[in-house]
Amino acid sequence: MISAGDIRKGTTFEMDGNVYTVVEFLHVKPGKGAAFVRTKLRNVLHGGMTDTTFNPTDKLQEAVIERKDMQYLYNDGELYYFMDNDTFEQIPLNYDKVAEAIKYLKENMFAAIKFYKGNAFAIEAPNFVELEVTQTEPGVKGNTATNALKPATVETGAKVMVPFFINEGDVIRIDTRTGDYMARV
Repeated sequence: MISAGDIRKGTTFEMDGNVYTVVEFLHVKPGKGAAFVRTKLRNVLHGGMTDTTFNPTDKLQEAVIERKDMQYLYNDGELYYFMDNDTFEQIPLNYDKVAEAIKYLKENMFAAIKFYKGNAFAIEAPNFVELEVTQTEPGVKGNTATNALKPATVETGAKVMVPFFINEGDVIRIDTRTGDYMARV
């Protein structure tokens, strides 16, 4: 059991026969009245979103989530295939389950897949990835005096804001949790 006052982004728990993961949370302490926790929850099994308010002393049943590192193989247009390197079992996942992470994954990269009772429900890309810039406007001499940024597209199709000195063909490191440019490699 976990206390509602201890929940954070990514916490997974069971409530009313469903499994939810916390997408957003806010601890509110009004000047008058009792404190409460306002949350935005995603239903792990069905994908629906809901807003819920908890008393900080409410007890929630923590859900057991299994994480497994798997290799991204390919997609066939509608399904994305991942392989367990221990058993060589391949699992297909729909776009809605991989939408956040797939924009940072190239074929043969590893990702963490989350399972609840044997069913895959989410995927996490590695925290940092190195990808090649495939399209960006050339930097103009003299525009590098400030911390100005320009849009760039990397080889997986993700759009990232990069400094002016980055050109097409450069390999950059990206923080997948925020989608921010980190460094040129």
